[in-house]
Amino acid sequence: MNATTTTPTHVVTADALGVVLAENVHVVGQLRETSIDSFDAAAGRLRRAERVFVLGAGRSGLALRMTAMRLMHLGLVVHVVGDVTTPAITRGDVLLVASGSGTTGAIVRAAENAAAAGAGIVAFTTDAASALAALAEVTVVIPAAAKQDHGGPLSEQYSGGLFEQSVLLLCDAIFHALWKASGATAEELWPRHANLE
Repeated sequence: MNATTTTPTHVVTADALGVVLAENVHVVGQLRETSIDSFDAAAGRLRRAERVFVLGAGRSGLALRMTAMRLMHLGLVVHVVGDVTTPAITRGDVLLVASGSGTTGAIVRAAENAAAAGAGIVAFTTDAASALAALAEVTVVIPAAAKQDHGGPLSEQYSGGLFEQSVLLLCDAIFHALWKASGATAEELWPRHANLE
C-alpha cells in the first residue's frame, strides 16, 4: 500500500480477517458433512502408531511441525522428517503428510518409501485422486483451493493459504480430541513442554 492510499488500514484488515475466518468456517462445515469419518480415522491411526513422522513442504510443513510438538506433549513419539535425529520409519509407524496438490515430489517419494517400509500413511490433501491419496491408508480431503488455483471459487486467499490454515486447524482438533480422550490433565502434559528456551 503506498502513502497516497486513502482506505483505512484497519478496515482492510478487518475485511481480510473476515474472509479468512469465513473460509475456514466453510471448510469445517464441508468436512463435517463429507469427511468426518476420514478425520476420525486419522485421529485413531495417529493414536495407535508406535511412532509418528511428520512431513510437509513450505507452510504445510510448518503447520505439521506445530502438530509434531502437540503430539509430543501428548506423549507420542514424534519425529520431523529431515531433522538429523530422525530414525528410519518402519512397520507400526505412521507418516503424517500434507500436500495440497497431492503431487509434491518429495512428499510423494517419502510416502512411497514409508509404504515400502510397511508404515501407515495419513495424508491431508485437496485432491482425492492424487498420487499421495493413492498411497495413504487414511486421506483427509480438504475442500480448499490448490496452490495454483488463483481466483477460483474455493478461496480468495493467496496460493494455498486456506489449505495450510486448514491443516493447522484440523491437526489442532485431532490433538484436542486425543488429549480429551486420554483423560490427562494439562498439568500432566506440561512437564513435556520444552524447558531449554
